[in-house]
Amino acid sequence: MNDLGVLKKGLAERFANGPKAGDRHIAFWHDREGEYETDLDQLEAELNGVEVIRVEGDEYAVKYRLLKEQPDQAFIVYRKGAVVDGTANWLWDLELAYGVFTADRASMDAQDLGLSLSLQPVVAQHPKFFNSADRKGKLKVLLDPADDRTKLLAKMSAVALSIRAHSFGELTRALLIENATGSTSGYDALVSYGLTDFYWAGAKGIYGYESSNPSVGDFVEWVFQHSRTDFDAVKVGVRHDYSAWRNDVRSREAMAALARRVEGDLGIEAHIAPRDYRDLLGFDAFEAIDWKIIGDLAVGVSDQTLTVRDVQEAEKERQTTFWYTLDPSVRALYTAIRSAAELLHDISTLSVAIADFDDGLAKYKDRWFRIDQRYRQFLLATHTTDHADQLAPLVEQIELFYTNKYVFPLATEWQKQIDAIEIWKCVTYPSQASFYRWFVEPIVSQGRRVVVVVSDALRYEVADELASVLRSDTKVAYDAKLDAMLGVLPSYTQLGMASLLPHATIGFAGKGSDILMDGKPAGGIVNRKKILEAAGGTAISAEEVLGKKIKDELRPYLQQHKIVYVYHDTIDKRSHKLGAESGTPEAARDAITELAKLIGNLTSADANVLVTSDHGFLFQESKIGDGSKLNEEPHGEIKYRDRRFLLGEDFKQTASFNTFASAQLGLVGHWQVHVPKSIYRLTQKLQGAADRFVHGGATLQEIVVPVITVTRKGKSQVKPVDVQIKPKSDVLTNGIVRITLLQSEPISERAQARELRAAFYHGDDLISDQVAVVFAATGDERDRLQEIRLQVRPDAGVPVGAQVELRLEQPSANSNSWQVPYRHLFTNRITATPDF
Repeated sequence: MNDLGVLKKGLAERFANGPKAGDRHIAFWHDREGEYETDLDQLEAELNGVEVIRVEGDEYAVKYRLLKEQPDQAFIVYRKGAVVDGTANWLWDLELAYGVFTADRASMDAQDLGLSLSLQPVVAQHPKFFNSADRKGKLKVLLDPADDRTKLLAKMSAVALSIRAHSFGELTRALLIENATGSTSGYDALVSYGLTDFYWAGAKGIYGYESSNPSVGDFVEWVFQHSRTDFDAVKVGVRHDYSAWRNDVRSREAMAALARRVEGDLGIEAHIAPRDYRDLLGFDAFEAIDWKIIGDLAVGVSDQTLTVRDVQEAEKERQTTFWYTLDPSVRALYTAIRSAAELLHDISTLSVAIADFDDGLAKYKDRWFRIDQRYRQFLLATHTTDHADQLAPLVEQIELFYTNKYVFPLATEWQKQIDAIEIWKCVTYPSQASFYRWFVEPIVSQGRRVVVVVSDALRYEVADELASVLRSDTKVAYDAKLDAMLGVLPSYTQLGMASLLPHATIGFAGKGSDILMDGKPAGGIVNRKKILEAAGGTAISAEEVLGKKIKDELRPYLQQHKIVYVYHDTIDKRSHKLGAESGTPEAARDAITELAKLIGNLTSADANVLVTSDHGFLFQESKIGDGSKLNEEPHGEIKYRDRRFLLGEDFKQTASFNTFASAQLGLVGHWQVHVPKSIYRLTQKLQGAADRFVHGGATLQEIVVPVITVTRKGKSQVKPVDVQIKPKSDVLTNGIVRITLLQSEPISERAQARELRAAFYHGDDLISDQVAVVFAATGDERDRLQEIRLQVRPDAGVPVGAQVELRLEQPSANSNSWQVPYRHLFTNRITATPDF
């Protein structure tokens, strides 16, 4: 729109919206330079019903015409040149009544925005900002009639930075986020529109930042430098906003990126290197602090100068810190160290004494499996962080303890029980070959349908974690009861899978490792499906089940069969290749996730579900030493060879092997099974086969087979752990407030960990910094207590005696808003301070 168009629009709006006397309006127009004198006739023609009066020293006559001669006519009273002020101006009273219209760009922009006369100089000083209709439109929606010069400039800065909020903290947040990405577009806009002087004046007045050559980069370094002393030498405003920037999801990642950048510039790593980790537990400005603490903890646990309690106390101190709450990789490292400390403690205090065969099975089922579970979880934690090098000495120590002080001693003691038996059976637990009779038939006999999920290599300890995951589900209530069976020997896939099916006899087929059931082949889903069809059942893969729509496809499918066996293969498939064994912890994790989803779909389709496996496994992260390899070539006719067993005939008894006839193992046929004792692996003629992940032998890890009975019970009762606010007083007398928070119970399957954000509010106004708090303790009440520190803003403007509220907030599941599950009211007795 050209100047005349803008002018016409301004005048038209003036007549439409201006102050009126009766039903007409008068526009007094001061055109000091006479720029628009030649346009008056055109304007008069285009503004219907409006007459133009040119004032040419005849002010009294004009006044008489306006008030007496034409009292109902709308006029433009045009005055060129300088106009005197006050009573010397004979039209002054009318100008005050109707207002004065000015036609310079700044005045018209100010009038268009509804700004007062006092703010027109701000508009005039920033012409480049106001030459855009888009910017003016965005600014207009932010304006308030009560805005002063500072608020106008702040809102102009917000528009320049493409944000809506205009507090100084929000303007700075936008610049920090931009700086973290390497962009300068927002700051360049402030420069372009002449707003940087305003911004840096604010940085000086509110934060205390001052520089002869200010820049965002220099400001960032200044902020982090002072964060090392908790901002005790600068204005308190920066401490509050620093906390807000770091604890808000909009800027957390940016603050992390900036901290990493500044960390190197300030030489933080070298500065903290000689310090004891305990002296650093209360500081979290830089990521290097956590790496230092983690490194010291790893060394201390490795050389056993730190106890489980020491690690728990250190992690508890870090749970409210920035990097712990921000970075899952950091949390994984603390978890790994805690798991390692617990694992080393368990192994150091372990007794592997076994009274008899059944006693060994019972002790593994009830206690010892936890060591295998913690070992796997420790390795998973080390694999899921980008900084596993921090744990290098600890990984080495864990490997030594796990293999030399647990796996081998336990296998040696268990071997004594194997050597003493004639028949592979126990009294306390059912055999894997009787699975169908023990677990499936009782359900089918009641007229109920059953789904058996068979997961290849689902070791007992992995199944225990799966059962816990099911019981901890936050949407569905599951009863997941874990039982154990004595697995078949040798503990390999074909025999284990076959033993779970309905059968009268089972034995070797006489060809490789193939199995016959009642004279029929039992290898693969096709053959197993044929066997199950005789009992009114069928077989299907887990992938096929997950591909079915629950209501329209899966439920009708299940209703067609009394028994459905679902075959799942993740752990064995991914770990049973040379070079792939290191991925066993990840494979177990993924298997748990997949099985939980599979079970969810099946129970949603009204299925009764049993989860079991064909066998367990031995696994270690480190390379298999020569001491665990068996190079002896057995005497006899070998029909099939594996790392952990041999099938054949005429095997001679040796000190290195247990030799069983088929009948001793509950199998038909005349073949023998030759099993290396303890944890030994066969190496002859087996190049390319995995040796760190193995099964087929008789160790407890291989032959204690899980059975989970899953029942869906409706809506889950699992909830985040409850939290109690326990203040020393309900009165605030100091700007720095320390408050104790109690996690009401240990984390369990029914009480899950949670993260909350703590802050003080007056009404809906945030008046303090914000602190993230993690509630994930597993110990006693002392372990579950946390103290947080909040600082009330001195410029909060809360009246003495007013109520303020401590809120513990959590993110809404479906939006960016925050919910407030916990509140506590305090009475403010803090007197205002002027240092902000």
